[in-house]
Amino acid sequence: MALLHDIVFDCRHPAAQARFWAELLDDYAVAPYDEAELERLRARGLSGPEEDPTVLVEGPPGAPRMWFVLVPEPKTVKNRVHLDVRAADVEAEGARLRALGAVEVARHENWIVLADPEGNEFCLQPAGRG
Repeated sequence: MALLHDIVFDCRHPAAQARFWAELLDDYAVAPYDEAELERLRARGLSGPEEDPTVLVEGPPGAPRMWFVLVPEPKTVKNRVHLDVRAADVEAEGARLRALGAVEVARHENWIVLADPEGNEFCLQPAGRG
């Protein structure tokens, strides 16, 4: 049986997208860059983490990792897969996420559809739903 290991986002600005999702999710953070990682970037002619074409966001042990990978083309159509996130107070969390750069796409009775800074849709639902 397969287990979910990584969620990969194609994007135009991996570092910015990684920061957004790390701020969005509890217990997630952009993976730190040690000297070996910084040397890997320098060897590719990149000045630092802001130019990294593959940025990792890690969560608590056992949680899926999130990779943000540079691609040349922009997002052009609606996602065929999206993430659902939960919060105790949907309105307050929606306001926080909009302050981080999310855009409200649609509002339903109990949840909000948002898009991250590059237009990837996700749903914000109340905690405790099945």
